[in-house]
Amino acid sequence: MPGPFDPGIEDLPTRLAVFPLTGVLLLPRGRLPLNIFEPRYLAMTRYALGHGGMIGMIQPVDGAGDAGDPPLYRTGCMGRITEWRETDDGRYLISLLGCARFDVIAEPPREDLFRLVVPDWSRWHGDLVESEPSFDRDRLTGALKPYFRRHGISADMNAIASAPAERLITSLAMLCPFASSEKQALLEAADGTARAKLLIALIEMAAIGGSEPDGARH
Repeated sequence: MPGPFDPGIEDLPTRLAVFPLTGVLLLPRGRLPLNIFEPRYLAMTRYALGHGGMIGMIQPVDGAGDAGDPPLYRTGCMGRITEWRETDDGRYLISLLGCARFDVIAEPPREDLFRLVVPDWSRWHGDLVESEPSFDRDRLTGALKPYFRRHGISADMNAIASAPAERLITSLAMLCPFASSEKQALLEAADGTARAKLLIALIEMAAIGGSEPDGARH
């Protein structure tokens, strides 16, 4: 059920400030804390606060890095600023709540320090409505135990066993140290059920010695 401050279809912006960041995933209804300190992203945050509090998280294409203006993947996820504060040393500490995914259809000429894109929301209107994914929870739990051991992750398995389905899949997809290309695949999954199936496959593969994360910065 949407909250009183969550955007509807009519509220989705036609221009969106974007934060390109390798290895960082935001999903609808996921929460992402950010420590903002670069001048361009301080300016981006000020712009967002004056334009509905919306920021688009998007990854540079695999291997492009974060410096300069790297080419971007087509798809990102918009988040709404739900918390923010200034620090004494000039940073912003903000928290984003994921709202809906978008496809980049254009990037206008730069007029400020940060990047703006023209987003297309047509594929992702379903993101605005919460839905519970269907998946084999026992299989997921069984795969997580060796995966957590391999990566030195401490987790409350009882909490995982009882967590609501969408919250669990979203949290694991965002927090597990997958490669940036794998995070992009999780982002672009058609729906929560498809994302859950992909997540389980990635965890099972990694637990037996599959791909390694690519050192994403958070």
